[in-house]
Amino acid sequence: MKMKMLLSLLVFAVMTNVEAHPLHMADAGLAAGLAHPFIGLDHLLAMIAVGIWAGQLGGRATWLVPLSFVSVMGAAALLGSYGQALPLVESGIATSVLILGLLIAGAVRLPIRASIALVGLFAMFHGYAHGLELPLAGSATLYGLGFISATALLHGIGIGFAASTRRYQIAQRLVGFSLIASGGLLLAGI
Repeated sequence: MKMKMLLSLLVFAVMTNVEAHPLHMADAGLAAGLAHPFIGLDHLLAMIAVGIWAGQLGGRATWLVPLSFVSVMGAAALLGSYGQALPLVESGIATSVLILGLLIAGAVRLPIRASIALVGLFAMFHGYAHGLELPLAGSATLYGLGFISATALLHGIGIGFAASTRRYQIAQRLVGFSLIASGGLLLAGI
């Protein structure tokens, strides 16, 4: 039942919003930070996908891969808040959704260091995008705490999905294919 609900939500999200960063909140702190990963489909999908892939990898990767994402994302947000240039941010974010979809659909098992490095690269783009909004927020610290907490929650949802569908690998592969399609649509919209 939970698997059907999660799949339904994922399909609904893909069908209703393929635009990256549809709403930028300029006047907020913690609430805006908590909401931001849920508002942008690109972030929502990538962050859940990191959790699913980490869950597929299992062992220490289950927590090291998401921890890498959150850590690099926080550091990249600081760079973005100071206006440091990073090219191809939106393309990098959309590509992360596509590649994570490929990894999940193929149940690809990379060595843990390569997995950490790969999600760290993706986190750089996501964090930078968050950081561009930090100077606009009412409290940059609270905004950052909010989006980091929401990201960890989304990773946890992905890990939970992977754990609950471990015996139903087809569900994981279907989500992976949905992510591939979503990433392609996001890239086409850039």
